[in-house]
Amino acid sequence: MEHPRDLTLLPKAHLHLHFTGSMRPSTLLELADKYGVHLPDALKGGTPPQLRATDERGWFRFQRLYDIARSCLRAPEDIRRLVREAAQEDVRDGSGWLEIQVDPTSYAPHLGGLIPALEIILDAVDAASRETGLGMRVLVAANRMKHPLEARTLARLAVRYAERGVVGFGLSNDERRGMARDFDRAFAIAREGGLLAAPHGGELTGPSSVRDCLDDLRAARVGHGVRAAEDERLLRKLAERGVICEVCPASNVALGVYEKHEDVPLRTLFEAGVPMALGADDPLLFGSRLAAQYEIARRHHGFTDAELAELARQSVRGSAAPEGVRAKLLSGIDDWLAS
Repeated sequence: MEHPRDLTLLPKAHLHLHFTGSMRPSTLLELADKYGVHLPDALKGGTPPQLRATDERGWFRFQRLYDIARSCLRAPEDIRRLVREAAQEDVRDGSGWLEIQVDPTSYAPHLGGLIPALEIILDAVDAASRETGLGMRVLVAANRMKHPLEARTLARLAVRYAERGVVGFGLSNDERRGMARDFDRAFAIAREGGLLAAPHGGELTGPSSVRDCLDDLRAARVGHGVRAAEDERLLRKLAERGVICEVCPASNVALGVYEKHEDVPLRTLFEAGVPMALGADDPLLFGSRLAAQYEIARRHHGFTDAELAELARQSVRGSAAPEGVRAKLLSGIDDWLAS
Protein backbone atom coordinates (compact mmCIF):
# COMPACT_ATOMS: atom_id res chain seq x y z
CA MET A 1 0.00 0.00 0.00
CA GLU A 2 1.43 3.35 -1.05
CA HIS A 3 2.13 6.00 1.54
CA PRO A 4 -0.63 8.64 1.35
CA ARG A 5 0.56 11.95 -0.04
CA ASP A 6 0.33 15.18 1.96
CA LEU A 7 -3.01 16.78 1.09
CA THR A 8 -1.81 20.24 2.05
CA LEU A 9 0.64 19.98 -0.86
CA LEU A 10 -2.09 19.09 -3.37
CA PRO A 11 -2.81 22.21 -5.47
CA LYS A 12 -6.50 23.02 -5.48
CA ALA A 13 -9.08 25.78 -5.87
CA HIS A 14 -11.44 26.85 -3.10
CA LEU A 15 -14.84 27.88 -4.43
CA HIS A 16 -17.10 27.79 -1.35
CA LEU A 17 -15.94 29.96 1.52
CA HIS A 18 -18.14 32.55 3.23
CA PHE A 19 -16.66 35.85 4.33
CA THR A 20 -17.30 36.06 8.09
CA GLY A 21 -17.19 32.27 8.32
CA SER A 22 -13.58 32.30 7.14
CA MET A 23 -12.45 34.08 10.33
CA ARG A 24 -9.98 32.51 12.70
CA PRO A 25 -11.52 31.87 16.16
CA SER A 26 -8.64 33.75 17.78
CA THR A 27 -9.35 36.77 15.58
CA LEU A 28 -13.00 36.72 16.57
CA LEU A 29 -12.04 36.76 20.25
CA GLU A 30 -9.72 39.73 19.73
CA LEU A 31 -12.24 41.73 17.70
CA ALA A 32 -15.03 41.02 20.18
CA ASP A 33 -12.80 42.32 22.96
CA LYS A 34 -11.90 45.36 20.85
CA TYR A 35 -15.55 46.35 20.35
CA GLY A 36 -17.01 45.08 23.63
CA VAL A 37 -19.16 42.45 21.92
CA HIS A 38 -20.40 39.74 24.26
CA LEU A 39 -19.82 36.37 22.65
CA PRO A 40 -21.95 33.36 23.60
CA ASP A 41 -20.05 30.37 24.93
CA ALA A 42 -20.52 28.61 21.59
CA LEU A 43 -18.22 31.18 19.94
CA LYS A 44 -15.50 31.48 22.55
CA GLY A 45 -14.74 27.94 23.59
CA GLY A 46 -12.17 27.23 20.89
CA THR A 47 -14.15 24.25 19.60
CA PRO A 48 -16.92 24.28 16.96
CA PRO A 49 -20.41 24.86 18.37
CA GLN A 50 -22.93 22.05 18.35
CA LEU A 51 -25.32 22.89 15.52
CA ARG A 52 -28.25 21.27 13.81
CA ALA A 53 -29.87 23.43 11.17
CA THR A 54 -32.28 20.95 9.62
CA ASP A 55 -35.15 22.56 11.52
CA GLU A 56 -35.94 26.27 11.65
CA ARG A 57 -34.92 26.65 15.28
CA GLY A 58 -31.52 25.12 14.55
CA TRP A 59 -31.02 27.32 11.49
CA PHE A 60 -31.95 30.39 13.53
CA ARG A 61 -29.27 29.49 16.09
CA PHE A 62 -26.68 29.02 13.35
CA GLN A 63 -27.63 32.34 11.76
CA ARG A 64 -27.57 34.12 15.14
CA LEU A 65 -24.02 32.92 15.82
CA TYR A 66 -22.95 34.02 12.35
CA ASP A 67 -24.54 37.45 12.82
CA ILE A 68 -22.80 37.95 16.16
CA ALA A 69 -19.46 37.12 14.58
CA ARG A 70 -20.17 39.47 11.67
CA SER A 71 -20.96 42.31 14.10
CA CYS A 72 -17.29 42.26 15.11
CA LEU A 73 -16.21 43.40 11.64
CA ARG A 74 -16.61 47.16 11.88
CA ALA A 75 -13.62 48.88 10.32
CA PRO A 76 -11.57 48.59 7.12
CA GLU A 77 -8.63 47.20 9.08
CA ASP A 78 -10.86 44.38 10.38
CA ILE A 79 -11.82 43.51 6.81
CA ARG A 80 -8.20 43.57 5.69
CA ARG A 81 -7.19 41.33 8.56
CA LEU A 82 -9.93 38.79 7.91
CA VAL A 83 -9.11 38.57 4.18
CA ARG A 84 -5.35 38.37 4.76
CA GLU A 85 -5.75 35.58 7.31
CA ALA A 86 -8.22 33.69 5.11
CA ALA A 87 -5.66 33.83 2.30
CA GLN A 88 -2.89 32.64 4.61
CA GLU A 89 -5.00 29.69 5.77
CA ASP A 90 -5.81 28.73 2.18
CA VAL A 91 -2.18 28.87 1.11
CA ARG A 92 -1.31 26.65 4.07
CA ASP A 93 -3.89 24.14 2.82
CA GLY A 94 -2.55 24.05 -0.73
CA SER A 95 -5.05 26.37 -2.36
CA GLY A 96 -3.83 28.30 -5.37
CA TRP A 97 -7.12 30.05 -6.07
CA LEU A 98 -9.86 31.30 -3.73
CA GLU A 99 -13.27 32.73 -4.54
CA ILE A 100 -14.61 34.18 -1.30
CA GLN A 101 -18.36 34.78 -1.04
CA VAL A 102 -19.81 37.92 0.53
CA ASP A 103 -23.05 39.87 0.84
CA PRO A 104 -21.71 43.43 1.13
CA THR A 105 -25.03 44.76 2.46
CA SER A 106 -24.23 43.01 5.75
CA TYR A 107 -21.10 45.12 6.25
CA ALA A 108 -22.34 48.38 4.72
CA PRO A 109 -23.70 49.97 7.97
CA HIS A 110 -20.21 50.03 9.54
CA LEU A 111 -18.27 50.79 6.35
CA GLY A 112 -20.02 53.84 4.96
CA GLY A 113 -22.57 52.24 2.66
CA LEU A 114 -22.90 49.49 0.09
CA ILE A 115 -20.43 50.75 -2.50
CA PRO A 116 -17.69 51.68 0.02
CA ALA A 117 -18.14 48.27 1.69
CA LEU A 118 -17.62 46.38 -1.56
CA GLU A 119 -14.66 48.56 -2.51
CA ILE A 120 -13.01 47.97 0.88
CA ILE A 121 -13.53 44.22 0.46
CA LEU A 122 -12.12 44.21 -3.07
CA ASP A 123 -9.12 46.30 -2.03
CA ALA A 124 -8.48 43.88 0.84
CA VAL A 125 -8.67 40.92 -1.55
CA ASP A 126 -6.24 42.56 -3.95
CA ALA A 127 -3.79 43.35 -1.14
CA ALA A 128 -4.00 39.83 0.34
CA SER A 129 -3.49 38.26 -3.07
CA ARG A 130 -0.34 40.31 -3.67
CA GLU A 131 0.97 39.59 -0.17
CA THR A 132 0.39 35.83 -0.16
CA GLY A 133 0.61 34.96 -3.85
CA LEU A 134 -2.84 33.36 -3.73
CA GLY A 135 -5.10 34.02 -6.70
CA MET A 136 -8.20 35.52 -5.12
CA ARG A 137 -11.53 36.88 -6.36
CA VAL A 138 -14.99 37.68 -4.96
CA LEU A 139 -18.41 36.18 -5.46
CA VAL A 140 -21.17 38.62 -4.45
CA ALA A 141 -24.14 36.81 -2.92
CA ALA A 142 -27.70 37.97 -2.40
CA ASN A 143 -29.76 36.87 0.61
CA ARG A 144 -32.82 34.85 -0.31
CA MET A 145 -34.48 35.97 2.94
CA LYS A 146 -34.65 39.51 1.52
CA HIS A 147 -36.68 41.01 -1.32
CA PRO A 148 -35.64 40.02 -4.86
CA LEU A 149 -35.32 43.71 -5.76
CA GLU A 150 -32.37 43.90 -3.38
CA ALA A 151 -30.81 40.98 -5.23
CA ARG A 152 -31.14 42.91 -8.50
CA THR A 153 -29.37 45.89 -6.95
CA LEU A 154 -26.55 43.61 -5.82
CA ALA A 155 -26.34 41.96 -9.23
CA ARG A 156 -25.93 45.33 -10.94
CA LEU A 157 -23.28 46.30 -8.40
CA ALA A 158 -21.46 43.00 -8.91
CA VAL A 159 -21.39 43.53 -12.69
CA ARG A 160 -20.14 47.08 -12.20
CA TYR A 161 -17.15 45.74 -10.27
CA ALA A 162 -16.38 42.78 -12.53
CA GLU A 163 -13.18 44.51 -13.62
CA ARG A 164 -12.17 44.96 -9.99
CA GLY A 165 -12.34 41.31 -8.96
CA VAL A 166 -15.98 40.17 -8.81
CA VAL A 167 -16.33 36.94 -10.79
CA GLY A 168 -19.69 35.51 -9.77
CA PHE A 169 -23.11 36.00 -8.25
CA GLY A 170 -24.68 33.77 -5.62
CA LEU A 171 -27.78 33.29 -3.50
CA SER A 172 -27.39 32.15 0.10
CA ASN A 173 -29.22 31.66 3.41
CA ASP A 174 -32.11 29.30 4.18
CA GLU A 175 -33.13 27.67 0.90
CA ARG A 176 -36.45 26.70 2.46
CA ARG A 177 -37.39 30.39 2.16
CA GLY A 178 -37.99 32.22 -1.09
CA MET A 179 -38.41 30.56 -4.46
CA ALA A 180 -35.38 30.45 -6.74
CA ARG A 181 -37.43 31.79 -9.64
CA ASP A 182 -38.10 34.99 -7.67
CA PHE A 183 -34.42 35.81 -8.20
CA ASP A 184 -34.26 34.93 -11.88
CA ARG A 185 -33.97 38.55 -13.01
CA ALA A 186 -31.04 39.20 -10.67
CA PHE A 187 -29.22 36.20 -12.07
CA ALA A 188 -30.01 37.24 -15.62
CA ILE A 189 -28.41 40.64 -14.89
CA ALA A 190 -25.34 38.91 -13.49
CA ARG A 191 -25.00 36.47 -16.41
CA GLU A 192 -25.48 39.21 -18.98
CA GLY A 193 -22.66 41.06 -17.21
CA GLY A 194 -20.33 38.09 -17.62
CA LEU A 195 -20.54 36.72 -14.08
CA LEU A 196 -20.94 33.04 -13.32
CA ALA A 197 -24.11 31.96 -11.51
CA ALA A 198 -23.52 30.05 -8.27
CA PRO A 199 -26.64 29.88 -6.07
CA HIS A 200 -26.97 27.64 -3.02
CA GLY A 201 -29.24 24.62 -3.37
CA GLY A 202 -29.63 21.00 -2.35
CA GLU A 203 -28.46 21.32 1.23
CA LEU A 204 -31.40 21.87 3.59
CA THR A 205 -33.95 20.83 0.99
CA GLY A 206 -33.89 18.03 -1.54
CA PRO A 207 -33.18 17.57 -5.24
CA SER A 208 -35.94 19.99 -6.25
CA SER A 209 -33.91 22.97 -5.03
CA VAL A 210 -30.95 21.88 -7.19
CA ARG A 211 -33.27 21.54 -10.16
CA ASP A 212 -34.62 25.03 -9.50
CA CYS A 213 -31.06 26.40 -9.54
CA LEU A 214 -30.50 24.82 -12.94
CA ASP A 215 -33.85 25.61 -14.55
CA ASP A 216 -34.70 29.00 -13.03
CA LEU A 217 -31.26 30.52 -12.39
CA ARG A 218 -29.19 28.71 -15.04
CA ALA A 219 -26.52 27.89 -12.50
CA ALA A 220 -22.99 27.11 -13.64
CA ARG A 221 -22.22 25.97 -10.11
CA VAL A 222 -24.44 24.97 -7.21
CA GLY A 223 -23.46 25.75 -3.63
CA HIS A 224 -23.61 22.34 -1.91
CA GLY A 225 -25.87 20.37 -4.28
CA VAL A 226 -25.35 17.11 -2.37
CA ARG A 227 -29.05 16.26 -2.19
CA ALA A 228 -28.98 15.76 -5.96
CA ALA A 229 -27.71 12.29 -5.05
CA GLU A 230 -31.31 11.37 -4.24
CA ASP A 231 -32.38 11.75 -7.90
CA GLU A 232 -30.63 9.73 -10.63
CA ARG A 233 -32.10 11.80 -13.45
CA LEU A 234 -30.84 15.00 -11.82
CA LEU A 235 -27.38 13.48 -11.39
CA ARG A 236 -27.28 12.75 -15.12
CA LYS A 237 -28.37 16.32 -15.86
CA LEU A 238 -25.61 17.78 -13.68
CA ALA A 239 -23.02 15.50 -15.24
CA GLU A 240 -24.14 16.19 -18.82
CA ARG A 241 -24.13 19.95 -18.28
CA GLY A 242 -20.87 19.91 -16.32
CA VAL A 243 -22.42 21.87 -13.46
CA ILE A 244 -20.06 21.99 -10.47
CA CYS A 245 -21.38 21.08 -7.04
CA GLU A 246 -19.51 22.95 -4.30
CA VAL A 247 -19.61 20.15 -1.73
CA CYS A 248 -18.75 20.93 1.90
CA PRO A 249 -18.56 17.59 3.76
CA ALA A 250 -17.73 18.86 7.25
CA SER A 251 -20.47 21.48 7.01
CA ASN A 252 -23.05 18.88 5.95
CA VAL A 253 -22.41 16.83 9.07
CA ALA A 254 -22.06 19.81 11.41
CA LEU A 255 -25.47 21.15 10.32
CA GLY A 256 -27.16 17.77 10.57
CA VAL A 257 -27.83 17.34 6.85
CA TYR A 258 -26.16 13.93 7.30
CA GLU A 259 -25.56 12.10 10.56
CA LYS A 260 -21.95 11.11 9.93
CA HIS A 261 -19.22 11.69 7.38
CA GLU A 262 -19.80 8.34 5.68
CA ASP A 263 -23.37 9.41 4.86
CA VAL A 264 -22.32 12.39 2.71
CA PRO A 265 -22.82 11.10 -0.86
CA LEU A 266 -19.40 12.02 -2.24
CA ARG A 267 -19.03 8.64 -3.93
CA THR A 268 -22.47 8.81 -5.49
CA LEU A 269 -21.77 12.20 -7.05
CA PHE A 270 -18.24 11.29 -8.13
CA GLU A 271 -19.21 8.01 -9.76
CA ALA A 272 -22.15 9.66 -11.53
CA GLY A 273 -19.68 12.02 -13.20
CA VAL A 274 -20.88 15.14 -11.39
CA PRO A 275 -17.93 17.56 -11.09
CA MET A 276 -17.25 18.73 -7.55
CA ALA A 277 -15.25 21.41 -5.75
CA LEU A 278 -14.75 20.60 -2.08
CA GLY A 279 -15.16 23.62 0.18
CA ALA A 280 -14.89 24.56 3.85
CA ASP A 281 -18.06 26.73 3.92
CA ASP A 282 -17.67 28.39 7.36
CA PRO A 283 -14.51 27.19 9.18
CA LEU A 284 -15.24 29.50 12.13
CA LEU A 285 -18.37 27.51 12.92
CA PHE A 286 -17.51 24.09 11.51
CA GLY A 287 -13.93 23.79 12.72
CA SER A 288 -12.13 22.63 9.57
CA ARG A 289 -10.60 24.23 6.52
CA LEU A 290 -9.97 23.18 2.95
CA ALA A 291 -7.43 20.36 3.19
CA ALA A 292 -9.57 18.69 5.87
CA GLN A 293 -12.36 18.23 3.31
CA TYR A 294 -10.00 16.18 1.14
CA GLU A 295 -8.97 14.22 4.22
CA ILE A 296 -12.64 13.40 4.84
CA ALA A 297 -12.90 12.10 1.27
CA ARG A 298 -9.83 9.96 1.81
CA ARG A 299 -10.60 8.67 5.30
CA HIS A 300 -14.36 8.21 5.22
CA HIS A 301 -15.04 7.55 1.52
CA GLY A 302 -11.94 5.67 0.44
CA PHE A 303 -10.83 8.14 -2.22
CA THR A 304 -7.43 7.19 -3.61
CA ASP A 305 -4.77 9.78 -4.27
CA ALA A 306 -5.59 9.59 -7.98
CA GLU A 307 -9.25 10.31 -7.20
CA LEU A 308 -8.33 13.13 -4.83
CA ALA A 309 -6.18 14.62 -7.59
CA GLU A 310 -9.19 14.45 -9.91
CA LEU A 311 -11.30 16.26 -7.30
CA ALA A 312 -8.66 18.97 -7.18
CA ARG A 313 -8.69 19.19 -11.00
CA GLN A 314 -12.46 19.56 -10.97
CA SER A 315 -12.18 22.43 -8.48
CA VAL A 316 -9.72 24.22 -10.76
CA ARG A 317 -11.79 23.65 -13.89
CA GLY A 318 -14.89 24.94 -12.12
CA SER A 319 -13.21 28.15 -11.02
CA ALA A 320 -13.08 31.55 -12.66
CA ALA A 321 -9.28 31.48 -12.61
CA PRO A 322 -7.47 32.76 -15.72
CA GLU A 323 -6.11 30.11 -18.08
CA GLY A 324 -2.52 30.67 -16.95
CA VAL A 325 -3.45 30.06 -13.31
CA ARG A 326 -5.47 26.99 -14.23
CA ALA A 327 -2.61 25.51 -16.26
CA LYS A 328 -0.16 26.06 -13.41
CA LEU A 329 -2.47 24.44 -10.85
CA LEU A 330 -3.31 21.49 -13.10
CA SER A 331 0.39 20.90 -13.76
CA GLY A 332 1.03 21.05 -10.02
CA ILE A 333 -1.67 18.44 -9.41
CA ASP A 334 0.04 16.10 -11.90
CA ASP A 335 3.37 16.68 -10.15
CA TRP A 336 1.79 15.92 -6.75
CA LEU A 337 0.40 12.64 -8.05
CA ALA A 338 3.72 11.71 -9.63
CA SER A 339 5.66 12.39 -6.44
